Amino acid sequence: QVQLVESGGGLVQAGGSLRLSCAASGSILRINAMGWYRQAPGKQRELVAEITAVGSTNIADSVKGRFAVSRDNNKNTVYLQMNNLKPEDTAVYYCNADIQKTLLRRGDYWGQGTQVTVSS
Repeated sequence: QVQLVESGGGLVQAGGSLRLSCAASGSILRINAMGWYRQAPGKQRELVAEITAVGSTNIADSVKGRFAVSRDNNKNTVYLQMNNLKPEDTAVYYCNADIQKTLLRRGDYWGQGTQVTVSS
């Protein structure tokens, strides 16, 4: 089994910062891309940021310049540093990972989600 466990969400005032972490564990041969999505009430889930195994990143325009994604391959962990948070960043944030379990088994995995609330 593979698990993604997120941490670091919470309540913060506008202009503040939070750092989310997501650690993957279980039967893992290799982790390909890892990323963060978010879903606000009444809205579809959207990509926030993603990072490949070699460190190439893709950041959503709505958070570019404020958020940064990084990963520690030795720890199977991906991070999302969120600065200058705005009320519109309020959402449940989900970790996602493309994981190779064996040479023939590859899957897309999700964390349970962590709430980020930004007050004005």
